[in-house]
Amino acid sequence: MEKSLTRYIWANTYAQQIWILLVVFLSMIPYFLAFDLPKQIVNGPIQGEGFEHPTATQPFLELSFDMPLIGPVDLFGGFSLDRFQTLMGLSLVFLSLVVLNGLFKFYINTYKGRLGERMLRRIRFELFDRALRFPPLHFKRVKSPEIATMIKDEVEPLGGFIGDAFVQPALLGGQAITALVFILVQNIWLGLIATSMVGVQAAIIPRMRKRLLELGRERQLTARELSGRVAEVIDGIFTIRANDTSNLERADIAARLARIFSIRYDLYQWKFLVKFINNILAQLTPFLFYVVGGTLALQGTLDIGQLVAVIAAYKDLPGPIKELIDWDQARQDVQIKYQQVVEQFDVEPLVLPAVQALVSTHSPRLSEALVVSNLVLCDDSGARRLDRISLEIQPNETVAIIDHNGNAGEALAEAIGRIILPESGRITIAGKELHEIPEAVTGRQLSYVSSDTHFFQGTLRDNLLYGLKHAPLRDIEYTEAAARQNKWERKEAQLAGNPYLDLNSDWVDYQSAGATGPEDLYKVIGAVLDTVTITQDILDLALRSRVDTVTHKPLADRIVELRAEMRRRLRDEDLDAVVVPFEPQIYNGHATVVENLLFGSMKQPLMSPEQLSAHPYFRRVMIDTGAAGMLFEMGLSIAETAVELFSDLPEDHPFFQQLTFMTAADLPVYESLVQKLQGKTLEEASPADRSSIIRMSFSYIEPRHRFGLLTEDRMALLVRARETFHANIPKDLASVVERYDIEAFTASASLMDNILFGRIALEQDDTSKRIRAISHEIFDSLGLRNDVLSIGLDFEVGSQGRRLTVAQRQKLNMARVLLKRSDYFIFNKPLSALDRRSQDRIITNVMQMSQDDETSPSIIWVLSNPDAAQFFDRVLVFEGAASLDSGNFAELSEKNSIFKELLS
Repeated sequence: MEKSLTRYIWANTYAQQIWILLVVFLSMIPYFLAFDLPKQIVNGPIQGEGFEHPTATQPFLELSFDMPLIGPVDLFGGFSLDRFQTLMGLSLVFLSLVVLNGLFKFYINTYKGRLGERMLRRIRFELFDRALRFPPLHFKRVKSPEIATMIKDEVEPLGGFIGDAFVQPALLGGQAITALVFILVQNIWLGLIATSMVGVQAAIIPRMRKRLLELGRERQLTARELSGRVAEVIDGIFTIRANDTSNLERADIAARLARIFSIRYDLYQWKFLVKFINNILAQLTPFLFYVVGGTLALQGTLDIGQLVAVIAAYKDLPGPIKELIDWDQARQDVQIKYQQVVEQFDVEPLVLPAVQALVSTHSPRLSEALVVSNLVLCDDSGARRLDRISLEIQPNETVAIIDHNGNAGEALAEAIGRIILPESGRITIAGKELHEIPEAVTGRQLSYVSSDTHFFQGTLRDNLLYGLKHAPLRDIEYTEAAARQNKWERKEAQLAGNPYLDLNSDWVDYQSAGATGPEDLYKVIGAVLDTVTITQDILDLALRSRVDTVTHKPLADRIVELRAEMRRRLRDEDLDAVVVPFEPQIYNGHATVVENLLFGSMKQPLMSPEQLSAHPYFRRVMIDTGAAGMLFEMGLSIAETAVELFSDLPEDHPFFQQLTFMTAADLPVYESLVQKLQGKTLEEASPADRSSIIRMSFSYIEPRHRFGLLTEDRMALLVRARETFHANIPKDLASVVERYDIEAFTASASLMDNILFGRIALEQDDTSKRIRAISHEIFDSLGLRNDVLSIGLDFEVGSQGRRLTVAQRQKLNMARVLLKRSDYFIFNKPLSALDRRSQDRIITNVMQMSQDDETSPSIIWVLSNPDAAQFFDRVLVFEGAASLDSGNFAELSEKNSIFKELLS
């Protein structure tokens, strides 16, 4: 990268810089005229120069000048105005110049601001682009949060400076020189005073600010290290808790914060010292003007108009000088920042841009053998993981790799997967070096999977299809307004040096997945998910998820059919008593109190139980029906019982998992609340306390909590309150409360709740698992499997996929790769979180899937279980870095070899 920020800016923006400098030059003309005009107003119409007689007039806006060799030239004789008219005319001209100067400033500032933001966008993209091309080993040396901080925060000041890099010194310098020239023209002595003071400021202040730059650099480095350390602590939070080192980390962060505090405090001291001296020097000049200028005015060598004009001109001089000094400090500051960032991103050898070039066409197949020649691989310490190994893997061949002593097999898989670079030797396909083949080929036709998984924030679908999104393949139709916006974004991207790739277009390479389009994609996805045995998990996620009735309208429209089929299946298997259905006139004992009160569910987060209990209409209905007093008594009894039973238990006790109405942290709050409300009635409690206690009863389920609080009379009262509640429900509540309807889909409830339209009887054991199995069978029989699978794929996986189990992440990781149908698959112990039986099942499925494909891929699999090698054409057994034994399963298991020992 370019080491000099100034050269970098000029190289990318010289055309725009030349234009704005020309505008700055033109702006100096009205700026100078605005200085001279106050003198004309004071000396002319105000003091009466040229208006000695009451009827005297003067030409206004006269345009005439003397040309060499030609003589006087009169272009316009102007208007003859009297003294008052001249005063008004000159004042209006002064106002016009003020407006014109303001417009120049507005245009210049807007233009340079846009120019700076474009360049900031260019720098950030270039840094991100270089990060994508870092050599593999470099990612082990840097912390990702530090890279992110540099791209996001550390280059931020550059955007503000880039627009000012050439414009600001030209504008401020031009304004300062214009003011000084005007002062010199009025009086040489006052001009020399102003010039001398400006020279002193320019000489002293920049030298004092060198210390500020050094402190700023230290602040930036320490802040970057703090960011990386905090991110490291967050990533390792469970290791910290497991080892009781949280206080060690607190001490480390406190020490870093102390260092930053010391730097920043020193920085503040120097900053305000510089300001103090600068202000003293700036105010000293007006003092000299009053003394020297006043003396000259008394002596008659300087008229009042000139003195006023000089003082007015100098009033505008300290601003540009100060800003010019600030600009110089900013220039040095951002140059240091820029150099620091460049040093971090100036890494060799970078992946060549051609290797990652955009390719929209289908990539050619890798139909040649993969050849490994004298390959040497080393770890970060220089120790050899693989020592001069040569082998050849043919197309369509399946190869198992077994590590006996060391991790040579894993190292070989990483090298073929382009995770590490060879120390020496070569890995080639069709004579081409593997690391030089474009990613448009290797990223699609050569797939690597290990036990380490990484998923991006988003849905299961986003992460599953991630390996198919190589280029925008299908444009979407835009509205007229969206098309204009798209055109503007394309132009801005070009001006900022960014490639324009429409993120809204369809990026999915359906052909690579074996599909013709979105219509039959789920058929392919379903087969892959079955292969890695994660289908049932995703269907279960769908059952627990809420359904977007717009996206999944066909399924929502068939909910009545699904409910009827579920009821029929439950009757056929004598399980109809397991589910207690919702009925409008009956209290459902296995549903919560609030569900029974509403006979429906709330659209959260539009409304929560807390907001419901505080709603005026709800409170009025509860009071009018008598339910409020009953709920208050129930809530108080629940709180008393919970405090009595659980107050002495630790917070992680399993009993708390059964409490749906409070957490362990809530116990002290309700303990004090119980004491406060002891013996009080509903009317005697405050509104806040009343709502808190009533909310306690909302989540109560008699068969689960067994406090004996819901009698037949109380349940009947709640049913009557339900009818009253819905009789005159206001619009604001009706929009957030969905009433249960046997003929309609409830969008705020889960898919399982919609299918059952009731609650599972809690006293029945192991019923949920059986009902889920029946649900899956119903989906298949009604042809809704893909629709439900689509709902499951809407599940948000969380940061790095942490909402999934380790086993689910590893299965999903394999599914993402298998979906690409590559020519070479490298599996580096990808299922370490699974037991051997599950691993063998998936290996068998993958082998079967590859044989069923039209063009069988080559499979290289580093195995944890040697017995699974029987599924492969060839077995490679590594003992240490240099020893390699090769053969098929039968040969190696019969002869006296290390592999035979591993099997035993």
